[in-house]
Amino acid sequence: MAPRLRTLRRRRGFTLEAAARQASLSPAHLSRLETGRRQPSLPMLLALARVYGTTVADLLGELPPERDSVIRGGRMGPAEADGWSYRQAGGRGRAMQALRMRVPYGAQGELVRVHPGEEWLYVLEGRLRLGLGDTVHELDPGDSAHFDSLTPHRIAAATPNGVELLFVHTLLQSPDPHAHPHS
Repeated sequence: MAPRLRTLRRRRGFTLEAAARQASLSPAHLSRLETGRRQPSLPMLLALARVYGTTVADLLGELPPERDSVIRGGRMGPAEADGWSYRQAGGRGRAMQALRMRVPYGAQGELVRVHPGEEWLYVLEGRLRLGLGDTVHELDPGDSAHFDSLTPHRIAAATPNGVELLFVHTLLQSPDPHAHPHS
């Protein structure tokens, strides 16, 4: 995956510094990811996918057919990133990305994120601790959340067995309901 990160960055015309800044990483950290000396966490992969206008599956070099409408559960094994495991649950090359994720207990890392877009998640198993701005919510199986990704957010497992969730995020900024189109 490391060479792929460098190839995608160069193909998109980003310098190391510009890509790192947009992904909220230091240039040294991004360089370590590109040379394989450091493994990216899932939030880092999501940030880089947004900067490069692609998907986590593309960053990982997973190549299912471009426009599959049906994604079979057992087709691809889970990918691992920094203790989190996740499976693609949606097609590639779309404006939103769907993942089925397992977040282990205690694997928070540097997970406070702020970026354009929207996120929706649904708890399948375990209890999720979701920080949105200054508020912390605990979500049980069957609970969901839908929020603007510009709100600082943090996801963590609140139960020792971790938490499993469905997670959908847009790669593009959500429409601003207060914006007026130019006439």
